[in-house]
Amino acid sequence: MKRQVFLATCCFALLASPNYALDVIVTAAQVTRFKGASLDQPVDKLIFRGGLTMQSQDDLFGGLSSVTMTGPDQNVAFVTDRGQFVSGKLAYDQDDRLLSIIGVTMDPIQNSAGEALPRQFARDAEGMDTVYRDGQPVAVRVSFENLTRVADFAITENRPGGPAREIAIPDWMTKLRTNRSLESICIAPATSPIAGSTLLLTEEALDENGNHRGHFLGQNDKGPVTYFNSPVVNPTDCAFLPNGDLLVLERGVALFSFVMNLRRVPAAEVRPGNLMRGELLLSAEGAEIDNMESILVHQTPAGETRILIGSDNNFNDWQRQLLLEFALPE
Repeated sequence: MKRQVFLATCCFALLASPNYALDVIVTAAQVTRFKGASLDQPVDKLIFRGGLTMQSQDDLFGGLSSVTMTGPDQNVAFVTDRGQFVSGKLAYDQDDRLLSIIGVTMDPIQNSAGEALPRQFARDAEGMDTVYRDGQPVAVRVSFENLTRVADFAITENRPGGPAREIAIPDWMTKLRTNRSLESICIAPATSPIAGSTLLLTEEALDENGNHRGHFLGQNDKGPVTYFNSPVVNPTDCAFLPNGDLLVLERGVALFSFVMNLRRVPAAEVRPGNLMRGELLLSAEGAEIDNMESILVHQTPAGETRILIGSDNNFNDWQRQLLLEFALPE
């Protein structure tokens, strides 16, 4: 009997944290209404372009915390709460609507020795952005909570993976050992006044004035920064627009339902030493959304710049893996 229990436990551990690549079939249903708006209608200060709800029979699929581009032709990757990269391609229909995600593969996030992360405390990946060199995606930069750190992972054939290359972060940030620490990471584009700098933004590490602490990593533009603390919500991901403006996704819970805000900070205000305040572009709560944690700015096959916002279902059956797409008014 003891041997049977031991074998069952080992099998469960392998299924919960595979040390190998895994192909996953994901099914999706299109979302065609949001906050009473139909496709292509205005919602707050954005235009609703549709979305998806995603499901898989594989229990390992879920917990999608952040998303970034990993190559041309809509190749993307997500990171999960349980230490996985989820790679695939966003598929669009003839009307440039998000239709599905195809070719989905899961790879374990590795430590610097090339081994799968050994325990859950080290696996809680929350933020991710792409490192470009000469215009080509060469790596993803990932932020982790609990065991708070930042690391780069090489992109090979549009998929991130391989051994982690640790990136130095401030000591005060390293000492944060909670699941509400380093939530957001994004890299400023060439159009930004701080081009190439990496913004790290915390969820609940507040300064003496009650605002969210952050830090810029960079050669020239580096140092501390703060982000204005709004009631109910906390920053959960960030992304830059093509013109250098910063988008910050905020998430919270009120009266037993999720709340989401999306704010836009002008490029000139995104700099070390500043208190960043964003203009509210979008707000939603209740059944319209879920636990919205990820944001991506990208171009569709037809060439439109879109804002993709995704949810993290925390591997709960009662939550959804939801993707919503919006465009900025011209």
